[in-house]
Amino acid sequence: MQLDKGYKGFSFSKEGPLDMRMDPKSKLNAQEIVNKYSEKELGHIFRDFGEDRQWRRAAQVIVENRRKQPIETTKQLADLLISALGFNGKKKLHPATLIFQALRIAVNHELEAIQKGLTKALSFLSKSGRMGVLSFHSLEDRVVKNIVKSASFRKKGDSSLPVLKTLTKKPLVPTLAEIRQNPRARSAKLRFAEKL
Repeated sequence: MQLDKGYKGFSFSKEGPLDMRMDPKSKLNAQEIVNKYSEKELGHIFRDFGEDRQWRRAAQVIVENRRKQPIETTKQLADLLISALGFNGKKKLHPATLIFQALRIAVNHELEAIQKGLTKALSFLSKSGRMGVLSFHSLEDRVVKNIVKSASFRKKGDSSLPVLKTLTKKPLVPTLAEIRQNPRARSAKLRFAEKL
């Protein structure tokens, strides 16, 4: 629920500092990325971690505007993105959604953490042990799918990952009723695997 706390800076719908650190002891925060990274570096983050089609424009407008004054709050960044990328309320996705996602992933090294955690978790599975992994966006799901897939093709005796059997060829996704009850569930995907 820390994503809902304005003071953590994860949400563009709540005023707060551009922080986004899951671990408050971590040195890197979103404000540093937004105000110090080059336009090219920002673009790569927005493209690779946000999969935003307007990644070039977002990076460009941030660099142009931070020359006038530092971008320090979630509202500043969200307002800047609305004015640069446009938002009339008819679009399904707020223009800040994917940019904030990308910043959060970059700040917390989330994809590396998923890979590390999942690999470690798989090593603890007993024979016939099953594991379910719930992801909340396509990048996370891709990491999960690739790790499970590569472990499914390992030969016995290869100690880097256990041999797995995929139990869900396609991920389980929420029903419309579940999404109505909890809109945040809309992008959730659940995959299961069993150690052989």
